[in-house]
Amino acid sequence: MSRREIRDKIFKLLFRAEFYEEEDLSEQRQLFLEELEQGDNDTLYIQNKFEQILSHLEEIDAMVNQVAQGWKTSRMGKVDLTLIRLAVYEIKFEEDIPEGVAINEAVELAKSYGTDDSPSFVNGILAKLV
Repeated sequence: MSRREIRDKIFKLLFRAEFYEEEDLSEQRQLFLEELEQGDNDTLYIQNKFEQILSHLEEIDAMVNQVAQGWKTSRMGKVDLTLIRLAVYEIKFEEDIPEGVAINEAVELAKSYGTDDSPSFVNGILAKLV
């Protein structure tokens, strides 16, 4: 899988977290991962990154809430918020991903999954964080 495909899969898995309670999320994660190729190193990477993002969620949301003027994470669209969380994690917690790449990839995913306003909204929030 390419890095873009991996990021897309992580986004989709992270998006599910918005709709399930913690006890149901484990089952949802398992169902999602079963759809991917078994025994693939990418699958393990996706699972680990998903869990790392969830473990930093409060910290990530606090960072976003500090820079999002007039918006709080509780009011953001689920797609936009998920993309922002993924990019913030990559920017703040992963040294091997350049900030520009994380932002660009989030904007590209916003074009695919968000509304017409999503790419500029995601870009604006992330630009304030760097």
